[in-house]
Amino acid sequence: MSSSSATTPKRVFIAFAIEDERQRDFLVGQAKNEKSPFDFIDMSVKDPYTEEWKKKCRIRIKGCNGVIALISKNSASSSGEKWEMTCATEEDVKMIGLYAYKDDWSAAPKELGGRAVMVWTWDNIKKFLNSL
Repeated sequence: MSSSSATTPKRVFIAFAIEDERQRDFLVGQAKNEKSPFDFIDMSVKDPYTEEWKKKCRIRIKGCNGVIALISKNSASSSGEKWEMTCATEEDVKMIGLYAYKDDWSAAPKELGGRAVMVWTWDNIKKFLNSL
């Protein structure tokens, strides 16, 4: 982060199905681009889904300003991603869904809590981060 940044980066947890890890990496990479209109700290947890993982994950989610859930055809069967979304709701952490792929408009799992799933654009991400 450059010292010329006028705002403190938001702490964001990215919930994603492990099959969509490359998309998560791409989102994190976009945020690091100097021309990116947004900045955030990725707080994702990659450990296996054990009770210890759940404890670490909950602590990280509670410490974040918001959660971005990457929604794809893999989300509905991803117990880890669904647990992360449920945890964000339980901890009252603001959350949005972003379509992980431009050609995959899969329905969001119920764990997203009825929140709208948005197209992955700079503007949509920036609006969410500015709302935190």
